[in-house]
Amino acid sequence: MSALARLAATIAARQGAAPDSSWTAKLLAKGPEKCAEKFGEEAIEAVIEAVKGDPARLTSEAADVIYHLLVMCAARGVTLADIEAELARREGISGLAEKAARQP
Repeated sequence: MSALARLAATIAARQGAAPDSSWTAKLLAKGPEKCAEKFGEEAIEAVIEAVKGDPARLTSEAADVIYHLLVMCAARGVTLADIEAELARREGISGLAEKAARQP
């Protein structure tokens, strides 16, 4: 099992847990909107580090972004398996073609 799969499993296991038992449970208890807000904050921090050009700081912020993305998705019932299935569906399709096929 990959580190990403283990992280997703940990997040799933903490859904519905007592908010004082972990940061993940606390964040999920605050609802999808708060989870989305935290994801946005972390994404901005990653962008800042990408612009600054420090690979170690960008790596750390990217890990935070992935964690908060999975928490945000879990808050709305979207699993890592759902995301992986969508990525698999897109394999072999040009990014330009995939984007053009999206409904407005």
